[in-house]
Amino acid sequence: MISAEPLIYGLIFVAVLVLVEGIYLTVFGKSISLNNRVNRRLEMLEKGKGREQVLDQLRKEMGQHMQSQRIPLYSLLAEKAQKANIAFTPTQLIIVMIVLGTVAYLGLTVGTQASTPIRIAVAVAMGVGGVYVWINGKAKKRLALIEEQLPDAVELMVRSLRVGHPFSSAINIVAKEVPDPLGSEMGVIADESAYGRDAGEALKAMAERLDMQDLRFLAVAVTIQQQSGGNLAEVLAGLARVIRARFKLFRRVKAITAEAKWSGMFLSVFPLGALVMINVIQPNYYDDVKHTAYFIPACLVVAGFLVANIFVMRALVDIKV
Repeated sequence: MISAEPLIYGLIFVAVLVLVEGIYLTVFGKSISLNNRVNRRLEMLEKGKGREQVLDQLRKEMGQHMQSQRIPLYSLLAEKAQKANIAFTPTQLIIVMIVLGTVAYLGLTVGTQASTPIRIAVAVAMGVGGVYVWINGKAKKRLALIEEQLPDAVELMVRSLRVGHPFSSAINIVAKEVPDPLGSEMGVIADESAYGRDAGEALKAMAERLDMQDLRFLAVAVTIQQQSGGNLAEVLAGLARVIRARFKLFRRVKAITAEAKWSGMFLSVFPLGALVMINVIQPNYYDDVKHTAYFIPACLVVAGFLVANIFVMRALVDIKV
């Protein structure tokens, strides 16, 4: 008899990922989309909200996750949630994990014959793991968009400075012209500068929150110019060229290593896939050897090699730019 339980586990996990995305879009809709031509901050201002009110809301969203790191389990995804700027509050995300875990448990109860402790453990893992995988994907997509937008934003600052605008006005122009995610981030810096915060300090805080090296370069350039003077437009023009060159180099390295990454992923996943298929096609395949003294040690050795293979393959293709 063919066992379909491994496939059911996989389908339930995929359903959990789809469900969390559906909940997010249902609650927040287009307000959290990264593809809008008009950034979220401007949309909120156009709806009649005051500038201070919008600033407070955006700052609260940007810092709420790191402030909740002490919550059990939530510390695993707080940093990723901050980089992704997830609009869910920590409490809401925990509720989502509980809901997804419950759905996973019901699916495991209906579709599998696993015992209750195993169903509970797998359901908890799927609830937490599904949210983590979803947030990690959102964070990578958002940071990639910011990296892509940053050279154009810096060049827009340069053009503004060259026609005589002060740096605060240059940031305001970027906040109005650049779409999300960078548009709203720069809008927060513009509003904070208007209320008295140092622009260099605000840029540095943004760079540390997003953990992005190019933003650190921008913050350092602005801070040095404020302290020692100089032609900021020329400094930022050079910085824009450096950022664009690093971005192109990163894309080239990514293209060159793409085949190696997929090969490494295939070599890492294939043994697990083969094991699943063997159990699906022939559930009794290991019956003749699984009771021998060497079976468990051999399985542990194979598992150790598989784990080592994942780390080695990742290290070989993880090239820092």
